[in-house]
Amino acid sequence: MANQSLKNKKIVISAGASGIGWAITKVCISRGAQVFLCDINQKLINKINKNNKYKNKIFAYECDASNESEVINFFSKVLKKTKKIDALINNVGIAGPTGNLEKLDSKEWERTLQVNVVSHFYFTKQAIPIIKKNKKGSIINLSSGAGIMGFPLRSPYAASKWAIIGLTKTLAMELGKFNIRVNAICPGTIKGDRMKRVVRDKAKFLKVSQNVIEKEFISMASMNSWIYEEDIGKMCAFLISSDSERVSGQIIGVDGNAVRLD
Repeated sequence: MANQSLKNKKIVISAGASGIGWAITKVCISRGAQVFLCDINQKLINKINKNNKYKNKIFAYECDASNESEVINFFSKVLKKTKKIDALINNVGIAGPTGNLEKLDSKEWERTLQVNVVSHFYFTKQAIPIIKKNKKGSIINLSSGAGIMGFPLRSPYAASKWAIIGLTKTLAMELGKFNIRVNAICPGTIKGDRMKRVVRDKAKFLKVSQNVIEKEFISMASMNSWIYEEDIGKMCAFLISSDSERVSGQIIGVDGNAVRLD
């Protein structure tokens, strides 16, 4: 029998049309949820909405997560489809620039914080009043191994992911009395397009081959293995389900026991 741990759950996901967000979406709908996702990529949005396989399971909208008015507009569209939200997954994030801090471009630094931190504020601000009406719910913030360790040459990214840890802990305290749980997931070295770009940029900066950098990243975890996007989807499904109804304020690594990021 198929796992239906999320049956009839209404879930909002930012940057949900590709990568980790899309993997989370697919796991959630496979377990009975209805997903309302947004993404900045209009082509992917159109493709999802045209696919009959996802009819009444996924509702996809274009939205720039770093623009507050677009986020407000996205939630107004969601509320035309459903009056309740059981969970919010703040997935949106960018890798940011690679390099020594003193050489980084100020605008790229600010853009990294805008997308990786401020957008989480926009989404959570809109979602909280709706989730409160349920008398219970779950908010999941995507941080990173870089949010609990340093990450040389990636200072704006690391700073943004540490910020998400502080936000998660604080929101868990604020929202516990409403039976809303707030947790953060820290993915490790995820096999996918985003990691390919990170590997490419670091290899270019250090003037070494991409294979060398790739092996370094894999060796940072005790399990000596890539993490897969679906692994993050499964953890999200657990944190939304009733199986985790006493889990809140936790920073959960899905990283094969990463011991360093250097």
